[in-house]
Amino acid sequence: MIVRPKPNLIGVLTSLKGSIAKRIAWRSLMVTVLASAIVLIETLHPSYFSKVSATPFTLLGLSLSIFMSFRNNACYDRWYEARKAWGDVIVEIRSMIRETQVIKDSSERHRILSNLCGFAHALNAKLRLENELAASGDWLDPLPGDNGADLCGQILLQAGQQCSALSESSAISEWRYTIMANHLTRLTQAQAICERIKQTPLPFPYTLLLHRTIYLFCILLPFAMAEPLGWLTPIFTAIVSYTFFGLDAIGDELEDPFGRDENDLPIDALVRVIEREVLSALGATQLPPALEPVDYVLG
Repeated sequence: MIVRPKPNLIGVLTSLKGSIAKRIAWRSLMVTVLASAIVLIETLHPSYFSKVSATPFTLLGLSLSIFMSFRNNACYDRWYEARKAWGDVIVEIRSMIRETQVIKDSSERHRILSNLCGFAHALNAKLRLENELAASGDWLDPLPGDNGADLCGQILLQAGQQCSALSESSAISEWRYTIMANHLTRLTQAQAICERIKQTPLPFPYTLLLHRTIYLFCILLPFAMAEPLGWLTPIFTAIVSYTFFGLDAIGDELEDPFGRDENDLPIDALVRVIEREVLSALGATQLPPALEPVDYVLG
């Protein structure tokens, strides 16, 4: 549900949707203009740059690359762990669809599965700091208590109570109730993982240090390149700034994988998968269309 078509060479060179270039265009442009001004000064006053060496920039660039790689790996781990958590949500709801097939009362099965679909919508909204009840209200039974406390938790609590009532009335066996309760427990675990990722960003001083170092490196680099490269300096500065600013911006996007940036998780598409399977299990014939990638980006 999140497979993207592989871009060809033209797509790699020209695609803007999903590219980080739009976010860093002004920064790269300003550094390139600054590099042009520095080359002009070097042309008029070459003595100013006679003692500038590229060696410190080589060492700093290598250190900065390693530091950025470490941060981007940490951000990608957050992105991938969030994706695994949402994969678990899909697995557990599919399992509940299968386990509830034995329930003869179609209205009870409809209530349980509808609540689980509402849970997916509510969790999606919660992670995006949106209104959970508005996102899931069409799927939910009326919930007791304070809906503002933890709507996702209340939905799972109600689903557990429904399963318990079915077990007590012998509509399902005790061992099947245990299996269904375990599925609900793993849904709670997936919710907790997503909340941990959302509420625990990377340490701010760590990110701030990287931002400042990248700016300093890109601004000072033309001073070392102006004398040996001349008017090629703005071109190489643009390439270097695109790379460093781009990696920095990608890390920022992946750090919070639940937003609506083009490179965040396509949670809307994942929720649509759940919605389609629940509706299909409940006998619906008209299913909402699956969300497809547009220009290599889904969502």
